[in-house]
Amino acid sequence: MGEFFDLYPWALPIAIFFGRIGDVSLGTLRIIFVSKGEKKIAPMIGFVEVLIWVVIISQVLTKTSGPLNYIAFAGGYAAGTFVGLFIEQRIGFGFIAYRVFTAKNGSELVNILNKHGYGSTVMQGQGSVAEINIIEAVISRKDGKKVERIIVEYDPNAFYLVEDVRGKQRGIFVKR
Repeated sequence: MGEFFDLYPWALPIAIFFGRIGDVSLGTLRIIFVSKGEKKIAPMIGFVEVLIWVVIISQVLTKTSGPLNYIAFAGGYAAGTFVGLFIEQRIGFGFIAYRVFTAKNGSELVNILNKHGYGSTVMQGQGSVAEINIIEAVISRKDGKKVERIIVEYDPNAFYLVEDVRGKQRGIFVKR
């Protein structure tokens, strides 16, 4: 590989930039899978991530022909972070919990969510001003935007929280 970059020195910063995008994107995904407790896929991603990193860093350290390589290294890191987050959003891995606080009848929202295949629970609560209904639902992250639209359509003034769920057991979930 070194001979190629000796013949085409302009290609090294490009290779460094795209190599860093690859390894940092994988690193972002690996961290997400670790946080979700995915014990099988996280180490495999880590292996490929470090392999790419070692190849790139060896080229940076042996071919320090100018600051462009360092800029490509740092720029690839920044771009890789962005790409990793973009990929993570697209795959929508895991589950999220919605907790909705509304002054409206929460049973109606539960029925709407159930019609769309989302299991949910309603509870009564006492807010700082009045009685409220609290609706909870655990859904696939892929369905997050759809559920948010349902909530806002039902009650534009609803307050809701979205929390990451590390694990779940049983329940009602949309069939794919």
